[in-house]
Amino acid sequence: AMEGDTVAEIVRDLEAQVPISLVCLRNLEALLAYTVDTNDTMDLEKLYGDLSSRGYPLASFVNAISSAMDSGVGLSRPILASKVYLLLLLSPNSPIFTLFAPVPFLNLLRVLRVSTKKPSATPNECVGSGSSFRKKKKKKKKNVTSNPSGSKDRSGDSDVTGNESEESAFDIADLFFLFDNLLKVMDLVHLGRFPDCLRAVVQTVSQILSTAEEFWDDTGFGRLCEFCSKVLTECLKPEHGNQAVTAADVLKSLASFILLSKSKARSFALDFVVNSMVKIGRNSSEVKNAISNMPKYLAQNAPEKAALRALAVESIIEIILSLDPECQFKFADYTLKMTQGKLHLRLLSVDLVPELITSFRGSFGFGMNDGAENTWGSDLVKALINRCSDSAGAIRAKALTNLSQVVVSMCDNDRNKLALREILGFGHGGNSEINSIVIRRCMDEKAAVRKAALLLISKSTSCLEVEPDEELLKTVGMACSDPLVSIRKVAISALSEAFRKYSKPSVIKEWMHSVPRLIADNEATIQEECQNLFSELILNRVSKMGSRDHDTDYDLGMEDEFIMELLKEMCDGNVSPWVKKICSSLGKTRKLQKTLATSLQNLIRKSETQWLRKQTQPIDKWTAPPGAWFLLSEISAFLSKSIDWEFLHHHWQLLDKCSMENNLQSPAAAQGCGEDAEMFDAEANSVDWMQNRVFLLKTISNVSLELPPEPAADLAQDFLKKLEGFNMISTEVDAHLRALVTLCRKKTVNQEEADFLVMRCLKQLQDKASVVIHSFLSSEENDFFLTPEIAGIKGGGKRRRKRGDSESKSLSRAATAVYMIGSLVMVCPSADVKPLVPTIYAIIKSSKLPVPTFPLRHCARSLYINSWLTLGKICLADGKLAKRYLPLFVQELETSDCDALRNNIVVLMSDFCVRYTAMVDCYMPMITKCLRDPCELVRRQTFILLSRLLQVWYVE
Repeated sequence: AMEGDTVAEIVRDLEAQVPISLVCLRNLEALLAYTVDTNDTMDLEKLYGDLSSRGYPLASFVNAISSAMDSGVGLSRPILASKVYLLLLLSPNSPIFTLFAPVPFLNLLRVLRVSTKKPSATPNECVGSGSSFRKKKKKKKKNVTSNPSGSKDRSGDSDVTGNESEESAFDIADLFFLFDNLLKVMDLVHLGRFPDCLRAVVQTVSQILSTAEEFWDDTGFGRLCEFCSKVLTECLKPEHGNQAVTAADVLKSLASFILLSKSKARSFALDFVVNSMVKIGRNSSEVKNAISNMPKYLAQNAPEKAALRALAVESIIEIILSLDPECQFKFADYTLKMTQGKLHLRLLSVDLVPELITSFRGSFGFGMNDGAENTWGSDLVKALINRCSDSAGAIRAKALTNLSQVVVSMCDNDRNKLALREILGFGHGGNSEINSIVIRRCMDEKAAVRKAALLLISKSTSCLEVEPDEELLKTVGMACSDPLVSIRKVAISALSEAFRKYSKPSVIKEWMHSVPRLIADNEATIQEECQNLFSELILNRVSKMGSRDHDTDYDLGMEDEFIMELLKEMCDGNVSPWVKKICSSLGKTRKLQKTLATSLQNLIRKSETQWLRKQTQPIDKWTAPPGAWFLLSEISAFLSKSIDWEFLHHHWQLLDKCSMENNLQSPAAAQGCGEDAEMFDAEANSVDWMQNRVFLLKTISNVSLELPPEPAADLAQDFLKKLEGFNMISTEVDAHLRALVTLCRKKTVNQEEADFLVMRCLKQLQDKASVVIHSFLSSEENDFFLTPEIAGIKGGGKRRRKRGDSESKSLSRAATAVYMIGSLVMVCPSADVKPLVPTIYAIIKSSKLPVPTFPLRHCARSLYINSWLTLGKICLADGKLAKRYLPLFVQELETSDCDALRNNIVVLMSDFCVRYTAMVDCYMPMITKCLRDPCELVRRQTFILLSRLLQVWYVE
């Protein structure tokens, strides 16, 4: 028992009606702690008796303690007063209804809130940062000892009265003592009679969580959260009033943390709702209803920022997961209504739908659920599809992206895959709703929407195995030229995914026309991606096909037919330039495999062998698989050691022999054959032979450095002889010249000898070409200018046509000779062709020539066009001549009625602009007028050339 003078001292202090002192509070704490620990009420009853005898009511006693709790001097006095108040309520036989009052209880809660802000800190220290509080708190805890009852060391009490530092300091254990005893008090006092106090407890917990995270370390905050959880759980007991109202207050206070960014307070709040409150809700329908409405409240108050909205969605799904299926279905229905609501609700619902579908597969699946048909999954997907056409661009983009997410996540089994395909409307051809939506979204004004639409196409193709129709393919192909790099990348990926899955000609054509051209893209990563895809999807497949061993009765499978279609598509004029660039880039970086060259040779050999074994037609009717020679010629410069000379020699002899047997002629010569339809058929059948000969010549030229010296010399002599015949088409002329120059360099030892040999061969060709041209121009007959149609007008029957056939061959040789002069200049710019310039100029102006019956540009059009082309090539090599004749080209461009000539001059003017920029600058308006040319080819060529010039800044 305590000494009697201590109780008397307490009574005297209380009667003095001054703020209660620390000494008095400590004496009260000691008395009450002893009473609670020992259950001995003698001293406490004596205190009550003395106060009653002196006319001091208990209400005044409580008010004095409450005033001490509300003291603004430091934290030690309020905390000590709070301990006294709680111990007073917990003391045996305590008159709780007399001692408990809202004001002291609210002051107690205020002390808890303030204390969590300033753990073990003086008021001056509280000005510092949160991190300093942690340091000071830890430092303080090392120097503080407490007795088992939670009271401080009382040594030197008499010396600390009035000391401000003593007033300000407090032990962190005292704070936890308050929490622990608060729980005991709430177990005794039912706060249902004091709804404001109950609400204040919930708000206090909320404020403690929001402030303590800044000032407390992880260990201390974790312990504080344990007490907060116990306090909130106590509040939710039915003894404390209406559980529905309390649960709503608790959830509302915790919602503010759940909707914030990731923090320890958010983790606590979400964990308390999902675990503690759901557990309570199993025995209380009121709490359960409150929790089931919590996701709706979070949805209504979700932030608009993407990161915070994503956290809100995550929290909502976590809460929904903890609820029963009935609550889940109700929220799904609410989500469907949100998709028709305001902007921020629609945006949130679009984020919720894929999470609901993927998280609740059992409940929201597409099949049967507990024996009954379940339509929630399909309804959610349909709602997401509808949002793909939302008026807000952000929602359209998000809906398309999330629909892609649903496609990926729900395609793990065939049942879901079939159901999802049915919901999306795939498999109904080009008339499906989703197809039309995606096509429109691929052309949306918002970049994010276009990107999301392309992503959906890619995922649908790969996961749902949906074959895109032609309209969709064209749309994706157009997206490969989108101004934004990110969209071009997604479009490439989508189109390539379709290319991997399907072997339809429409897929092949669209991919070949859209992806390889991106090798010229300004973005280096797209160029690299283009190369990698071409290597993976084209070259690797060709390598595998050619390396397979086929027997005599081998028939092409689907994969082989697919590859044949690929090779054929490479020969398209809109594709071949990009294939050349890709092969060149891959070759320079040494990414071409030797097996590719071997496979192409095997493919050509097998094609020839099968023709001989299966066909009754002669070998001159056989052609190699379209594109095989073209691709081999492009890679031969980098894989020359992998190409067999015997293979090249055999096919050169075969192609050359068939060419002579078929008596292939240039187009001008064929034109002179008049009405002989068989010659036109022969010319059509010979196109593939001509192309193969050109590609073979390029291949020979590329591998010539690997050829033995003697075969190289023989081949060079053969090429020279054929060139001197002047009976080849233009592409063959260029190919023969390049191969001749390369082989001539192979025959020599050093550079000087090589240059001398090349110049000698070219000089020989130039002299013979000059002879052919002058021989043709010096003819005394005028009818050699007549085309077969004009000759028919003048009459003369078979005799005139026979003479016309002979003269058209002469015209063809002269046209080829003029063209060859220009090719000589391009192969060897140092070649001296100035003596022939006056002759070419005379042909162009029709001066100093026998006057034809009809204008030369109509009678000898091939000679006339080739003369302009050759003069342009000569000007490219000689700046003085270019300055002299450039106005002549501009004049002809404006006045000529020949589409082919205008097209050639546009190309020449583009080259002039690169070589002589300042000289051509004043003529750019005349060039741009060709964009309105009546011929579609000229307009397209002009547009392409001007675009390229703009890309390299030659045109302002």
